[in-house]
Amino acid sequence: MSATSAPGAVSTAPSKEPGDTRPAGTTSKAKKARNPRRPLVYVLLSVGLLIMSAPFLWMALSAFKTPQELTASPPVWIPTDWTLENFRELLDKLDLPLYFMNSVIVAVLVTVSNLVFCSMLGYALAKLNFAGRNKIFGLVLGALMVPGNLMLLPLFVLMSKLHLIDSYAGLVLPFAAGAFGVFLMRQFMQSIPDELLEAARMDGAGEWYIFWRIVMPLVKPALATLSIFTFLGSWNNFVWPLIATNDPDKYTLPVALATFATDPNKAGGSNGMLMAGSLLVVLPVVVLFIALQRHFTQGIATAGMK
Repeated sequence: MSATSAPGAVSTAPSKEPGDTRPAGTTSKAKKARNPRRPLVYVLLSVGLLIMSAPFLWMALSAFKTPQELTASPPVWIPTDWTLENFRELLDKLDLPLYFMNSVIVAVLVTVSNLVFCSMLGYALAKLNFAGRNKIFGLVLGALMVPGNLMLLPLFVLMSKLHLIDSYAGLVLPFAAGAFGVFLMRQFMQSIPDELLEAARMDGAGEWYIFWRIVMPLVKPALATLSIFTFLGSWNNFVWPLIATNDPDKYTLPVALATFATDPNKAGGSNGMLMAGSLLVVLPVVVLFIALQRHFTQGIATAGMK
């Protein structure tokens, strides 16, 4: 007697829908083949990607164009004569290393302080029981609804009273911790099992040890997400550095580039130099995003899940 006809034998052949006369196993393949929406989705996504990336591609390519190609009509997308003259002129007329280093210092300090302080407060709001915890979290949510530009005048008055204008401290302290970072870390840390922390406490571990050695390694995706958002916001911040700095030696790169663009004695209407400077402003953020892309997508996908 064959195995297929034995009593109680379980058939491993794929089931077919009633009335389906096709051979078994071809149903799922046919469904995939009949899906006409997939090519349309790919086309729409490709068009959206092209529209979003077109300004960046134009800026990046224009940084290597000659003045004739920059003003050509119709516009020339890909330069025929690639040149680095725009970068050379920019370095000659603008103290680019100084301003670049100012931006790096401010962005790194703001990012590190947000990672530390937002993680600490997020851990306290997510895993510690104390009086007023929900009220503090309500204040964090309320701070998310306050427009950032509304706080510029109070921050400027405060920094002036503390004599921190034209200093790195004046550029960093107002953004050392953000409501979004606290909210993100709190939501992510809620997904950590309480039993894991209780087991560590039963073994004699203190809260500092639990936070630094157990919790922080488990929230690396959230830390990567917060670091990208914070670094991007600090690196591209223009309004506050413009208000809080009067000394050109303390200018960050966006402020220095904007000041350079409006100075006819320096830029002289050279779009090539401006494109080269804009490319140098964007490159560090692109490199950071590529380096942390895997953690970034994981942190966005799992934040708030419990």
